[in-house]
Amino acid sequence: MERAQALSILTHRFASSVTGEIMSTKDKNQDDVGRRDFLKLFGAAGAAASTLPLGGSASATEIMGAATAKPHHHTSDASKFDAGGSAYEFFNVDESAFIEAAVDTLIPSDSTGPGAKELGVAIYIDRQMAGGYGKGDRLYLEGPFGEGTPEQGYQLPMTPSELIRAGIADVSAYVQKNHKNTFEGLSAKDRAAVMADLDTKKIDLPTVPTATFFGLLLQVTIEGYFADPLYGGNKDRAAWKMIGFPGADAMYMDKIEPFRNKAYAADPKGIQDLV
Repeated sequence: MERAQALSILTHRFASSVTGEIMSTKDKNQDDVGRRDFLKLFGAAGAAASTLPLGGSASATEIMGAATAKPHHHTSDASKFDAGGSAYEFFNVDESAFIEAAVDTLIPSDSTGPGAKELGVAIYIDRQMAGGYGKGDRLYLEGPFGEGTPEQGYQLPMTPSELIRAGIADVSAYVQKNHKNTFEGLSAKDRAAVMADLDTKKIDLPTVPTATFFGLLLQVTIEGYFADPLYGGNKDRAAWKMIGFPGADAMYMDKIEPFRNKAYAADPKGIQDLV
C-alpha cells in the first residue's frame, strides 16, 4: 500500500474513531482499540517512509546540528521530549497548548500504546512548521489561486505554517465563542467533538478551509507519531515498538541464519543510533 493511500484510508478511519469518542465509555474503549489496530496497519505500510520528515527539506546532519543549538523560544509540556531540542521554535504559548491537546485527542494513550502527546508529536510539528516545509520551500505559492480538485493538490497562497497558525486561531475563536473556554481547557469528550466537527466540516472556519486545516493537522500528527525520533516525535521509538517496525537499520545479513524460520524481535534503531 502506498503511503498516500494509507494516509487517505487512515483519515477516513479517524473520522469514525474520533466521532466514537462521544459514545459511552464502553463503546469508546472498543473504538480506541480499533483505532490503535488500524494505526498498526498504517505503520506497517508507512513507518519505513517516516524515517524522513514530511517536508524532507533538511538532511539528518542538518537536523542533528540544529538539535544541539540552544532553544530560543518557550518550553511547555511536550518540551521535555528532547530527541534533539527541548523548546518550541515556532508555536507561541497558546498555540503549543492547542497543538498538545489536539494531538492528544487524535491519538490518545490507551492500553495498547502511548498517545501522540506522550511521544512528543507536538515538538515534531513545531519543528516542521519552523523549518523548510513550514515555510513552503518546496511549494509553488504563486497565483492564480482557486478552488481546485483533490487531484490538483494544495491550492492556497499560505505556507503550511501560515495555514496551521491561522487554523489554530480560527478553531480557538470558535471554541471560545461556543464553549467559553480554550480548546485545551475542554474535556476530552468535548475536544473529540470539536475534532469530529472539523473532520465533517460542520465547523466553517473563517480564515482557512476547514478540510485543508484538519487534513494537515491529522497528517502531521500521524507523521510525527511514526517518524524517526531524530525529528522530535516517536520518543524512545515507542510507536515503532508498538507495530514491530525495526527502524532505520537496513542491514540484516547477519540475522538470516540465527533467525531462519524464527520470529525476529529486536529494539528498533533510529538514525541517531546508526551515526
